[in-house]
Amino acid sequence: MTEPLLDPDSSREYLRDWKGRVDRAAAATQAMSERLDGLRISASDGNNLAEVVIDSGGVLVEVRFSERIRSVAPDAVSRAVMEAHGTARHRAAKARHDILSETLGADSAVARAIEERLA
Repeated sequence: MTEPLLDPDSSREYLRDWKGRVDRAAAATQAMSERLDGLRISASDGNNLAEVVIDSGGVLVEVRFSERIRSVAPDAVSRAVMEAHGTARHRAAKARHDILSETLGADSAVARAIEERLA
């Protein structure tokens, strides 16, 4: 019996399968990257003083304040921003997990490594 990789037909089939897996992984990685790049998460504090928008890495992209901030102390506004940012970061972590699971697979070691790096 001939070793499968020594047989030319088996070798070609093995390489076609391998290339197909590589192409699918590349397409999934590109889709994941595009989805993460476009991810924007918004959240407000419990008193609706501030709303923040962050990107997939948790970087603050935008802050909006309600008119109510005119009647509260500056430290309350600061706490409102921090609360909203914490909520948004929690939501972003969930969204990143979902994107990575959907595009790379729930059991993917690559997805876990990316998730750990972004955390």
